[in-house]
Amino acid sequence: MSVWRHHIETGKQLAAVHKTKMHFILVGALNTAFGLAAYPILYMLLTPLRFHYLQVLAVSQVICITFAFVSNKYMVFRTVGNHVQEYLRFLTFHMIYFLINLAVLPLMVEVLSMSPIWAQSFFAVAVIVSSYFWHSRITFTAHKKQSEIS
Repeated sequence: MSVWRHHIETGKQLAAVHKTKMHFILVGALNTAFGLAAYPILYMLLTPLRFHYLQVLAVSQVICITFAFVSNKYMVFRTVGNHVQEYLRFLTFHMIYFLINLAVLPLMVEVLSMSPIWAQSFFAVAVIVSSYFWHSRITFTAHKKQSEIS
């Protein structure tokens, strides 16, 4: 029984040390599901209205970036205030990726003959992997978290 108790205590200690990372992974899963669903849904809704797949990408990015900002700010990093400054830093990261995405997506679709949906899903992996580092070190670092001042 003491072996199990040791493992449980070790798990609790790891969870306490890596709480933000665990929240980032869980919220990241939510954001990923939202983002992966948003583009195909918008693609199916907007292409019959004669939207180009890159226009659909722009609409999708605005919606997904705003959703991701709100969920990361309040559920992961839990920072207080500076909404505009943090949103601009958050937006900077995603705009860099968006500009790269605008160049890479046509190559994947037009040159590699990939479906826009599959190509965008593949590209999203790079954003997922690198976003924690940017947001934990740049976007949400300027002010104390709510949990630190409560």
